[in-house]
Amino acid sequence: MLNDATPEIVNAFRAALPEGVVRDVEQRYLEEPRDRLTGRAGAVLTPGSVEEVSAVMRLASEHRVGIVPYGGGTGLVGGQLATEGPVPLVLSLERMKAVRGVWPEEGVMTVEAGAILQEVQGVAEANGRLFPLSLGSEGSARIGGLLGTNAGGVNVLRYGNARELCLGVEAVLADGRVMRGLKRLRKDNTGYDLRNLLIGSEGTLGVITAASLRLFPRPENRAAAVLVVESPAAALGLLGKAQGIAGPALSAFELIAGQGPKFLAEHVPQVRLPWSEVPDWCVLIELGCSAGQDADALMEALFSEAYEAGLVRDGVVAASEGQRSEFWAMRESLPEGNRRVGSVISNDISLPLSAVPEFITRAGEAIGKAGDFRINCFGHLGDGNLHYNVFPAAGKRREDYPADSYGVLKDVINQLLAEMEGSFSAEHGLGRAKVDDLAKWGDPVRIEMMRAIKKTLDPLGILNPGAIFGQNFP
Repeated sequence: MLNDATPEIVNAFRAALPEGVVRDVEQRYLEEPRDRLTGRAGAVLTPGSVEEVSAVMRLASEHRVGIVPYGGGTGLVGGQLATEGPVPLVLSLERMKAVRGVWPEEGVMTVEAGAILQEVQGVAEANGRLFPLSLGSEGSARIGGLLGTNAGGVNVLRYGNARELCLGVEAVLADGRVMRGLKRLRKDNTGYDLRNLLIGSEGTLGVITAASLRLFPRPENRAAAVLVVESPAAALGLLGKAQGIAGPALSAFELIAGQGPKFLAEHVPQVRLPWSEVPDWCVLIELGCSAGQDADALMEALFSEAYEAGLVRDGVVAASEGQRSEFWAMRESLPEGNRRVGSVISNDISLPLSAVPEFITRAGEAIGKAGDFRINCFGHLGDGNLHYNVFPAAGKRREDYPADSYGVLKDVINQLLAEMEGSFSAEHGLGRAKVDDLAKWGDPVRIEMMRAIKKTLDPLGILNPGAIFGQNFP
């Protein structure tokens, strides 16, 4: 059983750690982007080195107090907030943001876990390279949290999730021992892949303190377009054609339902839309080409062939870098439009690519039977990841629906996902919001294996208590 982080325990940490590491709790460490959960903490710990993180974990083991790792606070499933159970301490690596080394010729950069994604992108660019992880919160999300949740984003189609972008990690275990795995190797078959065990573990197995990241050549030229399609099935056909024409130059392929831009027009009017009349479905495509390739020519060929094949009805090709940026501003503003409307339920899901159109049809029909709702479906069609969100009908609010609407809609969607071999968490993780979903829909043997690993590496359950497994651990 863990202890509360009482004033006495906080003072013990304060006495044992360097001055300034232990801080009073600010409200920002207890909030999350959707304002649906509120955390609790006895203090915030801000170590400045891996040695200080190690000291923190030794003290936590000694006092049997929970530690909640905190990155940029951008997570959407409550992984960074302890909402119940014994009061923990928050561990923020915001002071650990150094770039330890850049090797452009190797395509590698080593950074500390508190580095902000946008700043890492800038360092890569200054060295003539690209760090391709890109998402809406990149101005505040930190590398440790992105690896802890195996973040995705818009470029997964070409470059992979955060997991594929990491060659090695340094991490502190629950008892304070340091795993020094910051190798810059592409091949290292010396046993279990502990790097990938820690990536995606949401801070429940260890605290990632630094990482060796993969860098890539920067595209010599880019092209972007918003193409109007008749349906998700047509969008899937367009994806196949885009892969055939552009090959590895296809960087992003985003499916956008008309409801999202309509929310923007109503609630975030400063975001510029590509059309005067919003279509029911469109796709945002980006190509990034190396020297010797012409991205504009490839995009024109794609549009022409897709139009002739009946896959595309209309489209706008970016005529400048500014227009390309406007397309992406629309895409990245969709969550803000959702937030201002207020969803009944938000879902981060994935499906086999060929199952996506059928899921969208069947889910829409099932939700229509459950009540009067609006659906905003958008996401990374190139990798089968959808953000499938359900909203009140026009003129209604969440409070106007029965109290069990959230649970009813969640079961409708998760049942379909189970039938179609999908996942109820694609890129946001489990956190605390999806603990019950894992217990209900997860494979029992897999969960048993996960618990065994957790118990081996963190027998006291001090690392992010309540995340993934709930309070029922160990």
